[in-house]
Amino acid sequence: MTRRAGGTRRRLFEREAELAAVDEALDELTGFRTDDLDPPERPRGALLAFAGPAGLGKTTLLNEVRRRAAAKGCTVLSARGGEQEQQVAFHVARQLIQPQLAGTSEAALRMQLGSWYAIVGPALGLCTADAGAPPDPQGLRDGLDWVLTHLAVQRAPLVLVLDDAHWADPESLSWLAAYAPRAEELPMLLVVAYRPDELPDHAQQFRGITGRAGQRPIDLAPLTAPAVGHLVRDRLGAHADDAFCRECWAVTAGNPFEAVELTAKVSDRGIEPLEAGAHLLRDLAAAVKGSGLVSRLERLGTSTVRFAWAGAVLGTEIQPSLAASVAGLGSEAAADAADRLRDARILTGSDTLEFVHPLIATAVYRAIPDAVRVALHGLAAWAVVDAGLGSSAAARHLMEAHPDGDPWVVQQLRRAAGETLRAGAPDAARRFLARALREPPAFDDRAAVLYELGCASLLTEPATTVNHLRAALEEPITDPALRQAIVYRLSQVLAHSDRLGEACDTLARETRRSTDPRTRLRMQSEKFMWDAFRADEPDSPARSRRLARLADRLSGTDLTERYIIGLRAWDATLRAEPASVALHHAERALEGGLSWAVEDRGFEVPVLVALAFLYADRPGRAEELFAAGTAEFERQGWRGAHLSFAYTLLAYIRYRRGRLAEAEDFVRAGLRLAERVGPRTPAAWYAVGTLIEVLLARGRTDEAITVAQDHGFGEPFPAAVTFPDSQSVYGELLLARGRTKEAAVELAAVGRRLDPRGMRNPAWCPWQLHLALAEAHDAPERARAIALDAVERARRYAAASGIGQALRIAAEVSDGSERTAFLREAVTCLERSPAAYELARALVGLGAHLRRTGHPKEAAEYLYRGLEAAGQCDADGLADTARDELAAAGLRPRRLRAIETDALTTRERTAALLTVKGDDAAAVAAALHLDEPAVIKLLSAVYRKVGTDEAGLAAALGEDTEEATVGGRGR
Repeated sequence: MTRRAGGTRRRLFEREAELAAVDEALDELTGFRTDDLDPPERPRGALLAFAGPAGLGKTTLLNEVRRRAAAKGCTVLSARGGEQEQQVAFHVARQLIQPQLAGTSEAALRMQLGSWYAIVGPALGLCTADAGAPPDPQGLRDGLDWVLTHLAVQRAPLVLVLDDAHWADPESLSWLAAYAPRAEELPMLLVVAYRPDELPDHAQQFRGITGRAGQRPIDLAPLTAPAVGHLVRDRLGAHADDAFCRECWAVTAGNPFEAVELTAKVSDRGIEPLEAGAHLLRDLAAAVKGSGLVSRLERLGTSTVRFAWAGAVLGTEIQPSLAASVAGLGSEAAADAADRLRDARILTGSDTLEFVHPLIATAVYRAIPDAVRVALHGLAAWAVVDAGLGSSAAARHLMEAHPDGDPWVVQQLRRAAGETLRAGAPDAARRFLARALREPPAFDDRAAVLYELGCASLLTEPATTVNHLRAALEEPITDPALRQAIVYRLSQVLAHSDRLGEACDTLARETRRSTDPRTRLRMQSEKFMWDAFRADEPDSPARSRRLARLADRLSGTDLTERYIIGLRAWDATLRAEPASVALHHAERALEGGLSWAVEDRGFEVPVLVALAFLYADRPGRAEELFAAGTAEFERQGWRGAHLSFAYTLLAYIRYRRGRLAEAEDFVRAGLRLAERVGPRTPAAWYAVGTLIEVLLARGRTDEAITVAQDHGFGEPFPAAVTFPDSQSVYGELLLARGRTKEAAVELAAVGRRLDPRGMRNPAWCPWQLHLALAEAHDAPERARAIALDAVERARRYAAASGIGQALRIAAEVSDGSERTAFLREAVTCLERSPAAYELARALVGLGAHLRRTGHPKEAAEYLYRGLEAAGQCDADGLADTARDELAAAGLRPRRLRAIETDALTTRERTAALLTVKGDDAAAVAAALHLDEPAVIKLLSAVYRKVGTDEAGLAAALGEDTEEATVGGRGR
């Protein structure tokens, strides 16, 4: 339990149980057990945590862990929290990982880290951050997870040792706390030591890691009297008598650090370890710590005291030249001071110095007079900047300096905040900028600092961000670009906080203030965008007319114009203008490029453009855009709400295509990311609503109910428009539960909310269809009228999937021949669309109706097709319905064929290319020697696989259409 000196390893007393746990974990990690002839198939990782107050030997124990791990051939990563470095973001993470990658060339490092290079590199000090948007904290954590996992696999077995975890910086500590449970799944042993009573408030997650990893922290106990006796005799000689040893134990309370230091003092004083000298021990023990240590330090001389103070201010890994600069000493005086401190067992090391024990460092730091300590931190800030260590290294010292209106301090803190923010640590950046604001900055700079502070708080404290940005707007701002940036950011955070009305009002006010035409256009585009998401927009039709007039005049020469054109495409979709109109504007918006990851713009408009393709029966094109946008998010390190939206909406596209199992996988991934962002956030509303839709489609109503209950899915619904509409999904869930009256109330409320705004496209929000089903029993005529109105709206929009879905519902609330006609037309429409699940529902519905009306032979054809289509969609509930109908008709379900793939068969591709050429079904049938119904089935499969309707088939098949047509005819 003693410190190491001169490379000599000291004995460990009364730590047999702890070392046994270490040996067992190392044996399992390396796959070796002395009592096991059959070692485990793969090494098992583990987590060991040692807890105890200061001085109980945690550091010595971890030194022994490192030694034993190295002896077994393990790669050892080591780090130590520092009391003075707690505000340095990723200080511990850098200690752990940087030595493993340092010395690698930039090219090799880029190859090794791949797409994570620009994300984790700045945080680990391996490269400077790019000028673009910073990664979000979750994206950075994912990157650090990847790097550490990669090291664990490539350099296995791996032992990661963290000492003084209670002093680790918040960013590193939260990352390791989240990562720790994964240690058991990897060839990794994670060993941490900490003082439980000194864990900071932000370490709540860390407090729970031991329980999640299946281990309890091992509490270190003070040494017993016999153990202290052994320690004394080991240091002072075997002749030390029992009374002397027992007094050593009594005055140190069994604290190993104090016992070791006490024996060193006894040796220095030449005191014989006998009962006669025992009365001197209490005074000697007092000199080991606290005021006694300070008194001992003061006796070493003024210059030595100043050097020790400088070292305490600088923290761990003290550079002698920096300490000399801060202390105001020459090189020779500093060297002499360092020698005296080493002799006094206060410092250790040569090229890099450190305090012998953190207790000593703490005592020295707290002994510095307040005014002197503040001055020393100021000197330290200047020294590290002059040494080329950068603003981030200086910032932690400037945090301790008194505000004095110094522009240099403000400048350094702003630079440090920028570096830290781009490295993925917004909380640290926020602390630096808050301190810069207290300096205070020059009058002309105050708005800029408030803006930067708002940007740093955006992800973690949106309400605080609003306050900072509004305060910035109240300051005199001479730079128009700064004012515009503040307005854009303020409107963005208001909108993302479900305060869309305030966001639009802010933009409207600033638009009136601006005299620059391009600025006014940009602000108009932003307001149009947030208006599109408002559920309480006061005059939506008038806004739509203004948007249409403006978009028609623009050519799309810059991003602002393309955003407005994209919003026009989305508005056409919502208002059920012909789908061809929406597609025309969507293609115009994409002509000059529409990036999803522009720093000062949201990703909303690119998403809306992609969804315009989805609702217009071009889901394949929508998926292409989502794949590109998701890749941009991942490259940027945006793995929180951004990636959650991307996965969720991609799941929604798969749902509408009828690929329900894939949709469920994607939406669950989106929900996991949304849960990391927070409950009842916009990302969570989107994910939960989509998951409920998918589960209902798969026939798992009970599971959908559980998801809704677990996530509080219900009133109050968000003020923003969501996809799918949250209240409409809630009404559909009530309907699935048989609570038709409650469902009707909710769905009617959706109509009262959307209809006045002109949002009348049932392909986007099918509230009328669900309402018709809810009203069918109690008010059949009203239900039929509602359904027929939805059919008319769908026909006006002219997307085959929307028309087919509306006709199917109209059939369910109609009778007799009208029902038959609606179902037949629904099948015909859906066969021309890529909506596989809706087609399966229509096929089963028509088959069931034909069976009940006495047409069993024709019913069997549709039921068999419906069963196969339901199986391909993974719509288990619908497949069960089809089987029941077949059984009722006295038929046995056929064995399902192989699951459909995206690859077109030769016949399918030939039929598609002939259709693109302009041939009708009869001509295609003649060319392929088939009948027309067979051709219709072939083309229906093509639309589902390619993800388009007939109008988009040429573009979806690619540029070799003419050549492939010739080849297809030849086959």
